[in-house]
Amino acid sequence: MQSFAKMWVLAALTGAALLPSWSQKNTDLATFFKEYARLSQEQIEDLRHGKTIAKIVDSRSPDEVFVFGAVYIASTPESYLKLAADIGELRKLPSYLAIRKFSDPPQLSDLEGFTVEDQDVKELKDCKPDHCEVQLPVEAMDEFQKSIQWSAPDTEAQVNRLAQKMALQALLAYIHGGDAALGTYRDKKHPADVADAFQSLLSQLKALPVYLPDFDRYLLEFPKFNTPNAETQFYWEKVNFGLKPTLRIVQAIVYRGARPAEPAYAVAVKQIYSSHYFRAALDLTICIKDKPDDRGFYLITVKGSQGGIVRHVAEGKTRSSLERALATIKQKLEAEPD
Repeated sequence: MQSFAKMWVLAALTGAALLPSWSQKNTDLATFFKEYARLSQEQIEDLRHGKTIAKIVDSRSPDEVFVFGAVYIASTPESYLKLAADIGELRKLPSYLAIRKFSDPPQLSDLEGFTVEDQDVKELKDCKPDHCEVQLPVEAMDEFQKSIQWSAPDTEAQVNRLAQKMALQALLAYIHGGDAALGTYRDKKHPADVADAFQSLLSQLKALPVYLPDFDRYLLEFPKFNTPNAETQFYWEKVNFGLKPTLRIVQAIVYRGARPAEPAYAVAVKQIYSSHYFRAALDLTICIKDKPDDRGFYLITVKGSQGGIVRHVAEGKTRSSLERALATIKQKLEAEPD
């Protein structure tokens, strides 16, 4: 299935606030917008008339950032999936510098173009536990120190080859071992277990209009738990949200609603690795109709992240990036002929 490519155009982080879990008995979108997103009646009306809204929502701790975004699109959820199949279009969207889908199974050749920035090459030379500008576990820091000939003229090429090899190893470990294989970042004074950080974000996702327990289990228990309604693919990407370019490896999951009470589609983008800023990031997006006979649909995204980036910077960059992405998707889909 090729329809994952643009599924996280909304992305960089994901999550939800500390609000009561939403049940299938309470799927009224207006109530959701009021109680979860804290939108005013005027903002809800603006949404219904096609305005894009993105805002920061409450978080539990200073190092967590949550952003809500929504837009009404006069098109179909299927048109969104069709747009998502065009990876070339994704490269044109704000913040994306490069993106590529991994083969099945992933190959080292898939990482051509997965290159470390010049400044990061310099930083890697002196990386030590508790002090490193690139997010890495201790084992990776040691590998860079031992394997790279730092005085050689081809240092950059050596670093990129090793980075690509390590990225492939990390992805394969996750595919076979799930969250337990995500490891621990030790680039700062306080070690960060990636699996724990991810579970903290995921525990808050039940605030969306429809809670999908199988989807939740798939995210938590991959690869041990499976469901026929979910499909997954892996990508690497280089993104720039207004700070320094960042390499990420992500898992994109599409869940197709099986019952009328469920959204047409739910999409999660789970960060497997990031070279900067965010220890864990999870984006959840749903395509949902306000009424069964509605000709359009709401594209709703909740983005959450946990990491060492300065909070006000993360909030501002993430909110503005999400707002631009939603507006771009709406414009593209509504411009298509019926």
